[in-house]
Amino acid sequence: MTGLVAIQIVGGLLLLIVGGEFLVRGASRLAASLGVPSVIIGLTVVAFGTSTPELAVSFKAALAGSANIAVANVVGSNIFNTLFILGLSALVSPLIIHSQMIRREVPIMIGVSLLLYLLSLGGEISRMEGLLLFAGIVSYTTWLVLEARQNRKEDRPIVDESEKVYGSLKDGRKAVVVAVALVVGGLAIVMWGADLLVDGAVAMAKNLGVSDTVIGLTIVAAGTSLPEVVASLVATIKGERDIAVGNVVGSNLYNVLAIIGITGAASPSGLAVGEQLLNFDIPLMIASAVLCWPFFKTGKRLSRLEGGVFLVGYIAYTTYLVLHANTGVAN
Repeated sequence: MTGLVAIQIVGGLLLLIVGGEFLVRGASRLAASLGVPSVIIGLTVVAFGTSTPELAVSFKAALAGSANIAVANVVGSNIFNTLFILGLSALVSPLIIHSQMIRREVPIMIGVSLLLYLLSLGGEISRMEGLLLFAGIVSYTTWLVLEARQNRKEDRPIVDESEKVYGSLKDGRKAVVVAVALVVGGLAIVMWGADLLVDGAVAMAKNLGVSDTVIGLTIVAAGTSLPEVVASLVATIKGERDIAVGNVVGSNLYNVLAIIGITGAASPSGLAVGEQLLNFDIPLMIASAVLCWPFFKTGKRLSRLEGGVFLVGYIAYTTYLVLHANTGVAN
């Protein structure tokens, strides 16, 4: 059993690295082929793709009658994305923040987080509210794509920079097909690696006598965000920092609008929102989103020190969850 667990963990890590490389390379080529800035690809293709594990977990939980897990999964993932992924990425290399991110995407992320809180005040998110959230992600994505096409000429210098890294790319069907194949293949490999790593980590935790509650609050919750971790770190290392930041912000928007929207509309009795989520976790998610704005605006970058603050914040949050889970306070 120990040998199998080790193989799962090591194999999962290797698959995550390879898949992350393919995903970022494909996303960059797709941006170049379509004449779309890499920040837009990060906000859409990469962000939506890496949020697939959260969608699968939340949708399955909603249909199985465990609707409260759906909201908890999204809220926990958003906190992880902002504090852990951005923090770790900034420690690897300070993140340059696109002005559009400061001016528009971060305020939208804050607004969407506040909207989730307001919709949750009644203790649940109804089917109609789920449809409202889903309409929000459809409208946002359509807006991004149309705007990117209108500003294609202005954004061309960004495309040229990508071409310097990945080589000259011809506008045509072949270039787009290759880019899409890299993105889809990268996502598939990352998903496979995430499954292996989470399964191995859960097995190891059980062998060590760690409770199921702690496993759910830490390993499994973080496990669904592993694709975002890999995509952002690989993008940071490769210098595609627009993709790294766009991936996190886009994933947070997608998690709330699309995942809660879809699961809320699909759940027969709506999505239950527990008191701990309403009184602690969702406010913390809002606070982490709000904190991005001044940190991003200062010098239009996220420094290593600011990344360290994010990372320490996530460690403190996780410690709180584990301690309260062990004392029976948190459910």
